[in-house]
Amino acid sequence: MTKDDFSHEMDIELDPQIAEGEYANLVIISHSPSEFVLDFAGILPGLPKPKVRSRIILAPEHAKRLLLTLQENISNYEAVNGHISLSPTPAEEAKMAMSLRPGEA
Repeated sequence: MTKDDFSHEMDIELDPQIAEGEYANLVIISHSPSEFVLDFAGILPGLPKPKVRSRIILAPEHAKRLLLTLQENISNYEAVNGHISLSPTPAEEAKMAMSLRPGEA
């Protein structure tokens, strides 16, 4: 089922301001036994720190459904547009740099 199929089936209303969307290139995920919290933020050059633009709170079951739906959609995207390659995150780069230092234990 595609997003369009689902929205027609559910008769979902999309407010024009929400339809514009928010840009995010960072998500911070935290959880408790009863919920997952996704804080979407943007890191942009010239700005002192990332600002959370949107917070989404999900039940654990819905968080897992989101994961599975994203996996399916990424597979569909890559089948049409090619593999999405990932560059290392700053944390991954720091970890790699630490592992390359000779003589340290």
